[in-house]
Amino acid sequence: MAGVNMPDMEKTGEVARLYLVEEQPNPSTDFFVLPAVSRVACNVMRCGFAELPAPAELVGATVVFIRYVPTAWMRLVESVRPSLRALVFFMDDDVLDAGASAGMPLRYRYKLWRLSVRRREWLQRMEARLWVSTPYLLHKYAAWGPRLVLPAPLANPADVRRVFYHGSASHDAEIRWLRPVMEEVLHSDERIAFELIGGQDVYRLYRGLPRVNVVHPMKWPAYQSYIATPGRHIGLAPLLDLPFNQARSYTKFFDITRSGAVGIYTPGDAYSGIVEHEVQGLIVPLRLEDWVAAILRLALDEPFRQGLLRNAEVESKKLEESASCTSADLLK
Repeated sequence: MAGVNMPDMEKTGEVARLYLVEEQPNPSTDFFVLPAVSRVACNVMRCGFAELPAPAELVGATVVFIRYVPTAWMRLVESVRPSLRALVFFMDDDVLDAGASAGMPLRYRYKLWRLSVRRREWLQRMEARLWVSTPYLLHKYAAWGPRLVLPAPLANPADVRRVFYHGSASHDAEIRWLRPVMEEVLHSDERIAFELIGGQDVYRLYRGLPRVNVVHPMKWPAYQSYIATPGRHIGLAPLLDLPFNQARSYTKFFDITRSGAVGIYTPGDAYSGIVEHEVQGLIVPLRLEDWVAAILRLALDEPFRQGLLRNAEVESKKLEESASCTSADLLK
């Protein structure tokens, strides 16, 4: 571990247990603490504020607080402190000094005071070790005997498959219909990430799901540049049986194909004339289990997906030529 001496976590015939206590997955853990502890023979458990192990599970274990000390964990640690192998507090900002956050939003300053600043005396009373991220913090808290933990670059996620649905406000019903579909997909395959467009209501709807990116709505010219950015694999185009959807055209086929993705479409007039099932994309009935299976199939079978994409690109070109011929007659 860079700069950190941890004789208590060296291999001693059994794998040491280490509990990382964090508010949620975050860059502090991923850049600093995880790379450091991964070099030590230990079994790492990442725990949220409400995820408390039984007291017996902490016997001989090390507990590392990441930036914050929540009340429930504080009480648990205090009750088992003599049984712990070690107690550590890590910070990558000066969260223990109330004055350091001067000028920041009051809500954030209150959070720091509540979960960090006012825990300082308790941490020292519990004889917690201090890990810090910079030489500045190492010098400022020198009296505590801190250890320096240096950051490490994050590994690129292997074989990420990006699924997206870019529906506007008029597609609110589809956005809601996709929520349980994507919940199952995201929990079935950790390589899959999901992107959709929406405001705070969409963000709140999908907030509990992992690897979801909600993009703020944008003007059409900006969107045209955005959709051409590479890195997407599967585009979704569900159309529920609603009166407003009866007049939809197949323009999402162009967006999905242009992005380099293969589309999953709904049976019906909008796409039936241009997409043949398993040729230019997938035509899938609006049943949750069928859409989950279709998404996972495209994510897992790269040769199949690439073949569909090539066919879709050919079809898109044909449609462009057909539109040009039609347009020539409009102004006659």
